[in-house]
Amino acid sequence: MIREGRVRINGTVVRTLPAWVDPQHDQVEVDGQRLRPHRSSHEPCYVLLNKPRHVISTTHDPEGRRHVTELVSTGRRLYPVGRLDADSTGLILLTDDGDLAHRLTHPRYEVAKVYRVSVRGRVTDEDVQKLKKGLFLVGRGDPGGGTTRRASFAHVRLISRMHRRGKEPRTRLAVTLREGQNRQIRRLVARLGHKVLRLERVSLGPLRIQGLPVGHWRHLRPGEVASLRRAAGLPPPGRPQRKKDH
Repeated sequence: MIREGRVRINGTVVRTLPAWVDPQHDQVEVDGQRLRPHRSSHEPCYVLLNKPRHVISTTHDPEGRRHVTELVSTGRRLYPVGRLDADSTGLILLTDDGDLAHRLTHPRYEVAKVYRVSVRGRVTDEDVQKLKKGLFLVGRGDPGGGTTRRASFAHVRLISRMHRRGKEPRTRLAVTLREGQNRQIRRLVARLGHKVLRLERVSLGPLRIQGLPVGHWRHLRPGEVASLRRAAGLPPPGRPQRKKDH
């Protein structure tokens, strides 16, 4: 049809191939009739996974370690939203909804992530205040020193302190991040002279991991998808996004 001169793009006849168009912005006509952009019937897929330890939260690992996409079988190509290091457990969202993935990982949108953290040693009230105020961390990839950035927790809550006879003291914290540097929780705790023993992500925006066993996954319910998109500043599924949201 293009070679026969039957196709116009933005009012101009196109006779050569390939002919590139943006279906959302360019006007395409065939035999004088304007074509409407095709809306895909492909509905995005949303999966909640409770990641076990020693599993990598990427789609591929050069070292051959097991990764999160191997734990989920949907027949779809899904991508993890954000990362948990190999030693951490908890909530990982996998989806093919690119707009939502971008909003949930970009610090501009400040979607809260909550972690339960078990720390070796006694974290004092003064330590908690330091974590809230923030400490400077050297940027990753700067072996000789280099760029430093202040890193802090949006919120820190002391859950408990334990000190049993004959055992080292432990402290449990609930930590909220709205933006994060690489391994930020572990590195900030280390700055105070302590070591993170266990780290579990328990929520992402309105999404909760409660009730899902470690290593198991499930599809998100429609209400959860709507709430998650709303928290990220996106309309519910199926409703067009306004230009001001871009």
